[in-house]
Amino acid sequence: MSSYLRQAGAWHRPLMVFVWAMAGLAVVSAVGIVADDRVLTGVPIWLKPFKFSVSFVLYGITLAWLLSLLRRRSRVAEWAGTLIVAMGVVEMVIVVGQVVRGTTSHYNATSPLNGVLFLLMGIAIMVLFAAHLVLGVVVLRQPVADRAGRYAIGLGLGLAALGMLVAMPMVLPGQASAVEGIAGAHSVGVADGGPGLPLVGWSTIGGDLRIGHFVGMHALQVLPILAILLGRFRGDRLDGRTRARLMLVAGVAYGALTILLTWQALRGQPLLRPDALTLAVGAALVAATVAATGLVLARGRRTEVALAA
Repeated sequence: MSSYLRQAGAWHRPLMVFVWAMAGLAVVSAVGIVADDRVLTGVPIWLKPFKFSVSFVLYGITLAWLLSLLRRRSRVAEWAGTLIVAMGVVEMVIVVGQVVRGTTSHYNATSPLNGVLFLLMGIAIMVLFAAHLVLGVVVLRQPVADRAGRYAIGLGLGLAALGMLVAMPMVLPGQASAVEGIAGAHSVGVADGGPGLPLVGWSTIGGDLRIGHFVGMHALQVLPILAILLGRFRGDRLDGRTRARLMLVAGVAYGALTILLTWQALRGQPLLRPDALTLAVGAALVAATVAATGLVLARGRRTEVALAA
């Protein structure tokens, strides 16, 4: 384990320093959730820094790992990673600073200072998004893995970008809050701060745009992990072409799920209370995914039989 940690520490240094800093902030925020009895928008005031820091730990360490796979050093990718760190720092300084001040960071235009801080967060996220795209292009231009691995990485990077984009409706004019000075909302059909699911806080009485955002962003971890698991069946049981096709099926299904969850939220439905239409679309997605998986496996078995003959 110590050898692995030393190896990981040699990955992209700014990203790994950021990961350790966010891990420390997650611990501090967890203590704050317990020790600080202040509540903001219906949840413990330190819950947002906790969720954001954990998310940045996963995001940062995944990007650092991807950069470690490059066979040739890329200064463009390294600078993109460093820029992502800088924008993440801006985001988290504002989030934590606003918690210390006892107010919200997102959508907050209740004063000139709060408005400027929220604007800075928006600019930081746009720059981070652009740097994410640049890093993704550089990684995909090099043969960092086998075909299934490349599909997993490419789809993961693309769907993470989709996860960032599906958060945009939160700040569109139609999402303006009824509260003066609040310029956006993550809930649809209800006010922010109502009843929510444990830990994540997703609304249980209305739509919540954070769900699709969360699912899309973490494709960057889910799909490479799936590729690693499929790699355990390489050889006679699953050849490289079959594993690559399975990754394509998984990536398309994951992207469709992200869009489905966002569509459900935009229609004001809680995650656990979908209407008949949402259930029907979800069932169709599951059926299509199962059918496509079955076809891929059947085709792979036919290829194996032909080769054996």
